[in-house]
Amino acid sequence: MPSQSILEQKQKFVSELADKLKNSVAGVLVTYQGINVADDTKLRRDLREAGVEYSVVKNTLLKRALEQAGIEGLEDVLEGTTAIAFSADDHVASARIISKFIEDNKALKTYKIKAGFVEGKALDVAGVEALAKLPSKEALVAQVLGTMQAPISGFVRVLSANISGLAIVLNAIAEKKSA
Repeated sequence: MPSQSILEQKQKFVSELADKLKNSVAGVLVTYQGINVADDTKLRRDLREAGVEYSVVKNTLLKRALEQAGIEGLEDVLEGTTAIAFSADDHVASARIISKFIEDNKALKTYKIKAGFVEGKALDVAGVEALAKLPSKEALVAQVLGTMQAPISGFVRVLSANISGLAIVLNAIAEKKSA
């Protein structure tokens, strides 16, 4: 039986992790076994630069934090070694970075995606991989704005063509009258 102070520390950790998970938009759970220190350091740096929090968590503590955060459907994958990467504002960053890391390090056959979640809903491995292929939020916004801007810029070109055509006709009439 753990001492009262250790139990309180664990409860505090679970509560803090649950709050972070509640405030995150997406996350990925991985089996981190077999990764060396250099690769782990690079992965953590890439995740940190993208605003993704990454940590190794005991399965029992993570299970309780997920329950408190209201994220269901991930209990089955909480076996073996588990690390979690989650972001408070980018839906695809954690999935994209981890998938790219796995793709770049195919020799690490034991570092695998277990599952993930988006907006509190569980995703399987295929769902996480599909999420990783999506463009970033900024790219999606740029695509939407480009699509919205296309008809407007076309309309402006038509109007400017009519105005420039009118100016050419008026200039030709003025030159004809002056001659």
